[in-house]
Amino acid sequence: MSLPLRQYWRLLVKYLRPQTRRVAVLAGLLLTNIALQLVNPQIVRFFIDTVQTGGASELLWWAAGVFMGFALLQQGLAVAATYVSENVSWTATNHLRADLALHCLKLDLSFHKARTSGELIERIDGDVNALANFFSQFVIQVLGNLLLLTGVLLLLWREDWRVGLGLSVFALITFLVLLRLRARAVPRWKALRAHNALFYGALGEHLSGTEDIRANGAVPHVMNRFYQLWREWLPLMYRAWMNAPIMWGTSLALFALGNAIAFAVSAYLWQAGLITLGTVYLIFNYTENLRQPLEQIRNQLQELQQASAGIARIEELLQVQSQIVDAGQHPLPDGALQIEFQEAVFGYEPNDPVLAGLSFSVPRGRVLGLLGRTGSGKTTLARLLLRLYDLTAGEIRLNGVRVADTPLAALRRRVSLVTQDVQLFQASIRDNLTFFDATISDEKILNVLNELGLGEWQAALPAGLDTELAAEGSGLSAGEAQLLALARVFLRDPGLVILDEASSRLDPATEQLIERALNKLIAGRTTIIIAHRLGTVQRADDILILDRGRIVEHGARATLAQDPASRFARLLQTGLEEVLA
Repeated sequence: MSLPLRQYWRLLVKYLRPQTRRVAVLAGLLLTNIALQLVNPQIVRFFIDTVQTGGASELLWWAAGVFMGFALLQQGLAVAATYVSENVSWTATNHLRADLALHCLKLDLSFHKARTSGELIERIDGDVNALANFFSQFVIQVLGNLLLLTGVLLLLWREDWRVGLGLSVFALITFLVLLRLRARAVPRWKALRAHNALFYGALGEHLSGTEDIRANGAVPHVMNRFYQLWREWLPLMYRAWMNAPIMWGTSLALFALGNAIAFAVSAYLWQAGLITLGTVYLIFNYTENLRQPLEQIRNQLQELQQASAGIARIEELLQVQSQIVDAGQHPLPDGALQIEFQEAVFGYEPNDPVLAGLSFSVPRGRVLGLLGRTGSGKTTLARLLLRLYDLTAGEIRLNGVRVADTPLAALRRRVSLVTQDVQLFQASIRDNLTFFDATISDEKILNVLNELGLGEWQAALPAGLDTELAAEGSGLSAGEAQLLALARVFLRDPGLVILDEASSRLDPATEQLIERALNKLIAGRTTIIIAHRLGTVQRADDILILDRGRIVEHGARATLAQDPASRFARLLQTGLEEVLA
């Protein structure tokens, strides 16, 4: 696998450009530090040669003082550069995390259905974290040490071309060998990071299903799965981490060769009277200074092995494109929306349609009861109205406008879906009602709650709208969670409401309250009720029954109920739950 320098450079420029001033300060600190590292050996050479030639003691004191001052300044600059580098790095990588999270949120449901939440967390945080560690060291170590390496070689050439040539060849060979070792390691680190994502995906999935796993005696199966993943993890980790001792041993041998070259050339030139004893020290010191940047670069190449795998996986994730293209330019009007399905065809898999040629309409302000067995396509129809998926063929129109021609944000403001599984956040009641939209005033929230008959419920909360919910809303009953979901819809005031079995988890204490809220929610809006309960479907003006993705009955509820030959009439006679089970 080749160096992903192009990908890395693109990420580096994109996320460091907003921090130009701090990057400039960091560059100044690095360059000054490098200059001091190059100057200090010159001072020591001057000191040695002055002693050897019997120079004045004042010169020796002056040289010692300058050397100590530069050494202290060099350490101070190193600390400051590290501090600035870490700030630059974490600012950049936090923005990268945010961009990855936003990118994933914009991808369609087919992407999320194919991946666990744990895997995505590892991709967004784990891969970027490996890159963050490299960011913080790359600027200060790799670039700085490359500049130091270049400066040392130039000064060695300035002393004597034979010294410069010998150590330049040594540095080039060392660098190429280390690059070669690093290139072999990148695929191993990428495999390890992929397995990390797989493991954390399984872990998140099993933790979220703890209740069902324990209730059904599946703990041994889960633990067996973990043991299997751990057994697969060990050889991957072994192969990845074994590159470190190989690179370390190789670099030791190469540095020994470099010292040998420096001693041999220095001894030859000194015996020939071409250099002083101070210059011998200078050459040896600069050789050690070559060792330092090469060793630091070697360490950072090991970090680069891990970072490169993260960069590759980040690039893969960013290259995934949503199948839903948001190119619409026609917003939807206010008020209730008319629905039209025209020969709508859709399948999650090719050649396996879930909906096959649906054609029907729902006039503005009407309530459609959508019935059908499990797997008949009811929930899929709701997802298509929100453009969580796109049709394979045919059209869906709202007030005559194709849903594909409406901007996604505008479409989802005008169409609301309420399900029995309400997503609640570990946040205040206010934030759960507004989805963290600070532009919605408390006055508007309280008006909606009062309109729904929830004023007393809200007043009874310990801190009112500031009441904090526990993780996933565990402090609320199922009925109370449904109340929050209905209030959310009122705050958005959509023209089309889809209730997907939204009243199937009522508790007796809040059932009447929810019934009143549903009546208010439906009034003046077009509504689709996906139901398995007779009580809910009685609200409908029209009934549509699906079977295997096809319409088997559609008409006014009152008319179908009075027709003994209709399927709906049979449902009323035998019981909705029994027939649709």
